[in-house]
Amino acid sequence: MNKMTVKLDENMAQTHVEFLQQAGYNADRVTDEGLSGADDETVWEQVCAEERFFITLDLDFSDVRRFPPGTHPGILLLRSRNRSRQTVLEILSRVVQEQPLEKLKGCLVVADDIQTRIRRSQ
Repeated sequence: MNKMTVKLDENMAQTHVEFLQQAGYNADRVTDEGLSGADDETVWEQVCAEERFFITLDLDFSDVRRFPPGTHPGILLLRSRNRSRQTVLEILSRVVQEQPLEKLKGCLVVADDIQTRIRRSQ
């Protein structure tokens, strides 16, 4: 099975990219494309142009009116009480263990320290 391509926001660490690559995903960071410091719109346009599943810590991407499920490649918003690299990695690995990211394509997914909420297109 061909693994999906994933783009991580600049607020994610190289550790997170490496974790996803080891899990078989084609993953890179916004900063790998010289988009460091770019505004959300620019980053989002690039994500959609490449049809990459997007993983971020940025709450701006949680707005379902702006990012309705089914209109994009998919967003995974990671919300940890403490934003340490390790805590974020634990949430990310839990989500990936719960189900392959392929199943979340087109969804808006919010995962915190305890649970994962998935909004699918209607």
